[in-house]
Amino acid sequence: MLQQTTVRAVAPYYARFLERFPTVEALAAAELADVLKLWAGLGYYARARNLHACAKAVVEQHAGRFPSTPTALGALPGIGPYTAAAIAAIAFDARTTPVDGNVERVVARLFAYEPELPAAKPALRRLAERLTPDARAGDFAQALMDLGATICTPKKPACALCPWSGVCVARAEDDPERFPRKAAKTEGQLRRGAAFVAVRVDGFVLVRTRPARGLLGGMTEVPTTEWSNDFDQQEALTEVPVAASWRRVPGIVHYVFTHFPLELTVYKAKVPALTDPPPGMRFIALRDVAGEAFPNLMRKVLASAGVDARAAL
Repeated sequence: MLQQTTVRAVAPYYARFLERFPTVEALAAAELADVLKLWAGLGYYARARNLHACAKAVVEQHAGRFPSTPTALGALPGIGPYTAAAIAAIAFDARTTPVDGNVERVVARLFAYEPELPAAKPALRRLAERLTPDARAGDFAQALMDLGATICTPKKPACALCPWSGVCVARAEDDPERFPRKAAKTEGQLRRGAAFVAVRVDGFVLVRTRPARGLLGGMTEVPTTEWSNDFDQQEALTEVPVAASWRRVPGIVHYVFTHFPLELTVYKAKVPALTDPPPGMRFIALRDVAGEAFPNLMRKVLASAGVDARAAL
C-alpha cells in the first residue's frame, strides 16, 4: 500500500484491510472483487491485484508461510527486487539492501553521484549495498529509509541532524538539493473521451467491470468511449450504452494517470425501471455505489453527474 502512496493516505485503508483479511489465508480465500472494493480510492490498483495473487501463491505454494530469501520472494506475484529485498531484510534480517526513492536520494548525496536517474539506479543500488552492515541489516534498511523520509528530504534537508553529515560529499559542496540528478520527464499526450451515467428511475446505475489486466484492471466503471488523443466530441453520442435522452453535464472531469492526463465529458440519462443492461454490463443500486470498487476517476465522474460515490471511510 505504501508504494507511491503516503502513510497518511494509507493508514485508514490498512486498518480496514487487516480487519477484513487478518491472515494471508483469509486474503487468499477472498474474491478479487471484494479486495478491490476495500482498495477503491487508494489508486495504483495493480497493487491490489498483485497482493491478492501473492497471497494465493503463498498459501498454495508455501503452505501459508512467506519464503525468506530475495530470490524466492521475487518469484511471487507483484514482488519486484525492492520489495523482495525489503521483506528479506526487515522480516528475516537477511543481508540485503532495499533501495527506494528515499535511499537513492541519501546515497546520491552521500557520494555526490552525478549521473542522472533513472539510468543511475543500478549504480546507486551497488553503492547502497556497500554501506549495508553484516549484522542488523533489517534495522539498517529501515533506518536508511527513514533518514531519507525525515531528514534527507528532497527540499531543505536537515543536514545538521544527519548522522552522516560529516562524510556527505553533497553537504561538503553545500549543494545537497542538486542530488539525485534526474532526467527531464516526458509528459504523456492528453487523451479525451466521454463517460455515460445511466440512472434507472427505480434507483439503479449502469456499470461494468474493466478487464482484469491493464489500466484500472478489475475495477468498476460507468460505460465510456475509448480514451484517445484524437477523440471527436461530436461522435460521442453514437456510443451511448442504452437508448435514452442523454444530456451533457456541465464541465469536464480532469484526471492524471502516471503516463498521461485525461479529460472526460460526462453525459447523464434517466432510463425506465427494470431496463435490462447491455451485454457485459450490470445495474447496481444507488445505495451500494459508495461500497463499489470505483477508482477515483469514476467517483469524480459520478459526482459530476450528481451520484454520491464517496467511499465509506
